[in-house]
Amino acid sequence: MANLNDPALRSWIDIPPTSDFPIQNLPFGVFETEERGTRLAVAIGDYALDLYAVAQFGFFSDLDLGPKMPKVFRRRTLNQFIALGRPAWRAVRERVSELLRHDNEALRSDEVMRECLVRQSEVRMLRPVKPNNYTDFYSSIEHATNVGMMFRDPANALLPNWRHIPIGYHGRASSIVVSGTDIRRPNGQRKAPDADAPTFGPSQQLDFELEMAFVVGKGSALGDTIPLQYAEDHIFGLVLFNDWSARDIQSWEYVPLGPFLGKSFGSSISPWVVTLDALEPFRVAGPVQEPEPLLYLRHVNAHNFDINLEVGLQPEGSPETVVSRTNFQHMYWSMAQQLTHQSSNGCNLEVGDLYASGTISGPTPDSLGSMLELAWRGTRPVVLPTGEERKFLHDGDTVTMRGYCENNGIRIGFGEVNGTILPASVS
Repeated sequence: MANLNDPALRSWIDIPPTSDFPIQNLPFGVFETEERGTRLAVAIGDYALDLYAVAQFGFFSDLDLGPKMPKVFRRRTLNQFIALGRPAWRAVRERVSELLRHDNEALRSDEVMRECLVRQSEVRMLRPVKPNNYTDFYSSIEHATNVGMMFRDPANALLPNWRHIPIGYHGRASSIVVSGTDIRRPNGQRKAPDADAPTFGPSQQLDFELEMAFVVGKGSALGDTIPLQYAEDHIFGLVLFNDWSARDIQSWEYVPLGPFLGKSFGSSISPWVVTLDALEPFRVAGPVQEPEPLLYLRHVNAHNFDINLEVGLQPEGSPETVVSRTNFQHMYWSMAQQLTHQSSNGCNLEVGDLYASGTISGPTPDSLGSMLELAWRGTRPVVLPTGEERKFLHDGDTVTMRGYCENNGIRIGFGEVNGTILPASVS
């Protein structure tokens, strides 16, 4: 396969150096317009390359994509395309890279460009995959330590099992929405520490959680396990993920079975899925794991990725303030370890399933991935440039998360995931 990550590659499309979507990236997504309907696409610069239109011009006709081509490029999700398997994903990405290179004239006629390229600003992006299942992990040691210090014994912040297994829970797949979807403040039961009984009403401690999530690209049969060395064979790519959380609802309900209504009211994902192949140049070793994990979770190679992350908070009518900057490489448990542990009891994986990392926090005060930590459970409010303070999120606040990798002059980005808080519904 050609080196699609070569920093020397250039496209005939004018792409600013600050763009998340150079020719070395080519992430997959799904868009919709009134004229075209739904189409699978690849992001390039400010454009979406319509893969169905590319197929109609015959540019994929010599690829072994099976009998579903070109119809597979007119679906509402990537699931059927992903199910074609890694050889198909790589073949399409390689052909798209060839077509977009500066010395290739195939797409550059007015007619072909008009049919195949559409500005991202002129389309509505859809949720890229339909996950039948969703697992949320708890894999940042900094985040887990901070939460343990706030809610338990600061001297023994981590629970005894935390360094031995990737902790996770099964979340609600139906309420995962694409970036740009408003999030309504949830109602629920909460109980103040000094109250005799709980009350019901809008959450007063609405929070974001800065996360990333990987998309399952290859399923497994019930009863099968996936050894660590093969775990990444089952991963299609990554998205940004905001696991919105109602802390007051969560703290009252989570004992003894864990998160429930405090999490299931909404989670947001970015619309473009960046493939593992595009991220290969940014692979790094993760933190040293002490004690050494059990053999089935023991890494030999590097399975973390150097991805810069940030969170912007914008009150209604005010400018955005970046409140957190951190990096995905801080994650104690890697994606490969998460997937292997998920399947270690024979749990089956399905194409399109989402596995979120858990809140990504770093070692410094400005690298914390939630308001719970940034404002330290409300005791140290975040002061914005306007003078406003935030302990948790207010109605009208917009939260935007961004992520990108960068080296050798190449930036591989994820775009952004954002959502605005709406008032709670009247019950």
